[in-house]
Amino acid sequence: MNQVIRQYHHHIRKRLLFLALIFLATLLVAVYAMSSGAAGLSWRDVILAVTGRGDTVTEQIVIHIRLPRVLAALLGGLALSVSGAVMQSLLRNPLASPYTLGISGAAAFGAAFGIVFLGSGHIAGGDGEAAIRLFSVFQDRYAVMGSAFIWSLAGTGLILAIARFRGITPEILILAGIAIGSLFSAGLSALQYIATDIELAAIVFWMFGDLGRAGWTDIGMLALILTPIMVFFMFMTWNYKALQSGDEYARSVGVNPDRIRLSGMLAASLATAVVVSYYGIIAFVGLVVPHIVRRIIGGDESFLIPATAVFGGMFLLLSDTVARTLFSPVILPVGILTSFIGAPLFLFLLIRGVGRGYWT
Repeated sequence: MNQVIRQYHHHIRKRLLFLALIFLATLLVAVYAMSSGAAGLSWRDVILAVTGRGDTVTEQIVIHIRLPRVLAALLGGLALSVSGAVMQSLLRNPLASPYTLGISGAAAFGAAFGIVFLGSGHIAGGDGEAAIRLFSVFQDRYAVMGSAFIWSLAGTGLILAIARFRGITPEILILAGIAIGSLFSAGLSALQYIATDIELAAIVFWMFGDLGRAGWTDIGMLALILTPIMVFFMFMTWNYKALQSGDEYARSVGVNPDRIRLSGMLAASLATAVVVSYYGIIAFVGLVVPHIVRRIIGGDESFLIPATAVFGGMFLLLSDTVARTLFSPVILPVGILTSFIGAPLFLFLLIRGVGRGYWT
């Protein structure tokens, strides 16, 4: 018995140490991200600017340009990675994520719908290159964000409605997500086909997944929505752990599997929809990060969810920093880099079949 207790405390210390290390690493990456760029700054310059003791130019660069981008990466990575971890736990499927279930695809269709039909892609004068530049700065992008948000929630509602009709099982949810994702992909292709050159340029630019559009208004809205969702996920960790032993066991301890899956999928979809509506499709973060964290600290949701949140924020921030500086002065959209990282892992999971024994 004493040996079991010592092993338990060892695992707890290991998980707490991992949380502390990734939190410290996130702070270091954040300072590095704010010091990197065309206007090279030292760590001291960044710290002085953040604390209000820097010069005017440095404060303008750090506070109004780089800090919002850093916070957007942290919040976006948190939302996408935790949503992926929750979906994988609820569906007991290592390949579940907002991207693979088609929620991001529904948001992409919504953005294209806003650009083509709501007038958000019509820019007076200029060629395609000017359209891309102006779309990111002067365009009334809230119509695009609102359309992306509404359609992503519509896609989620359709998936859950089908699952509700057939029974909320992991298999039904995954198959419904694949089917709905294909439907929205076809709709997106149709909108691209009928779009004008300027509208098509705007659609492609939005779909890249770019944090350069981040602003303080976006950050406030993300924090306002994501905070109660994270509290909800932490409150539900015991129920998620009960589902890992099967639906019958969950019912025996007073957990309603259908209700838990429904509420969890809705909350995860809402978090994903908000991020995607603001910054476009950032693929594979919700798939890659939960697997990395789960392999280090195990599948206990009480530690998995907060660790995934911190690690996901650091992962997206580091990816965005590399995308900004790798081919400087050319800035790559972060969605391209995360796809390069996530796609090989996705294929690896398919080939190796990690599902066997994955949740034990």
